[in-house]
Amino acid sequence: MPTTTSVRSTLNHFRQLDGIRFLAVGMVLFDHWMVGRIDGLPLGALGVTIFFVLSGFLITRILLSSKDKLSSQPNGGLGKYLKTFYIRRTLRIFPIYYLTLFILYLINEPPVRRTIGWLALYGTNIYIAITKSWMGTVDHLWSLAVEEQVYLIFPLLLFYVPRRLVPVTAILMIIGSIGLRYVMYRSRMPWFIEYVSTPTCLDSFGLGAIMAYGWLYRREWLVRIFSPATGVWLSIACFAVIVYLNNWIAVDSPRGYHNVVSEVWERFAASLLGFFLIGHAIIGFKGPMKWVLEHPVSQYMGRISYGLYLFHNFIFNVFHTQPTHFTVRAWRRLSDIMPFLHSSYFFQFSFYLALTVVLATISWFVIEKPINDLKDRFSY
Repeated sequence: MPTTTSVRSTLNHFRQLDGIRFLAVGMVLFDHWMVGRIDGLPLGALGVTIFFVLSGFLITRILLSSKDKLSSQPNGGLGKYLKTFYIRRTLRIFPIYYLTLFILYLINEPPVRRTIGWLALYGTNIYIAITKSWMGTVDHLWSLAVEEQVYLIFPLLLFYVPRRLVPVTAILMIIGSIGLRYVMYRSRMPWFIEYVSTPTCLDSFGLGAIMAYGWLYRREWLVRIFSPATGVWLSIACFAVIVYLNNWIAVDSPRGYHNVVSEVWERFAASLLGFFLIGHAIIGFKGPMKWVLEHPVSQYMGRISYGLYLFHNFIFNVFHTQPTHFTVRAWRRLSDIMPFLHSSYFFQFSFYLALTVVLATISWFVIEKPINDLKDRFSY
């Protein structure tokens, strides 16, 4: 049985993963604020998928390590295993999420008022699937709903599945997820139902789980796979080919961009990119990429990435933000004072980014970090 020290050593912090978080959330913000300027390049979807792969790796690593540590206790330590995991997840995720919902409800944000029950229960993606419609400024919360629903399933799944069958289970998740996307595509369901449903996202989490298994029990295999940068470059090339095929097919397809390539294979290609990117970051990038991922700005932005993602849609969204929204009015007033700001969208983008970073910074230091520090009382 692993000692406490060895368990802790498997749960060490990977510095470059904060840089990966920064890249992923940057893709989402860039995509959501640049709609109409970068058509055909699914950066937002890629960023979210990288987060899913990262979550699959981190929670699988945590849960399997905890299971190993508690295996000699009665019932395999199931009670402490679940208690520790959910307390730590609750401290990290819930406070700022529910505070945000509370404030938006008080100021009468329409979709929050209308769907507060679904939002409170992390059922955003289910609401979208049932109503076959997007929700407005809370659309982006579908991915947080997926994460929470996975957190309900993964702990018990990984506790009861024998260690040797974890890779097989992850492979079945990958195959099942891709297959389900194909079935939903053939059923001609609205594309966004397939996009936001938890079962159709499981290939990302499955790849993350395989990576965690390799880190814990097949370290030499993991090093051989991820040490060369070949996998990163090949996965980037694969994703680029998928994007090119999607755009090419979209010209003549009656379903446009939402054809079989994008609905079935794009997420898997993005998951592979995330798999090799994260895997190489675990081993450690060298050269320019090391500088990017470990730069203080990347590290800081990765640390506050949860707040950046949570708040950015309320600061500005091309599709949903009304001309009377306070951030739009503030921008107009500022640009009227300094007319040169109208010369490039770069200035407007930077304005919204600055507001989001300031808000996420306040959230991190005032709310998230003090509460997050309480996790030390509930160690694995």
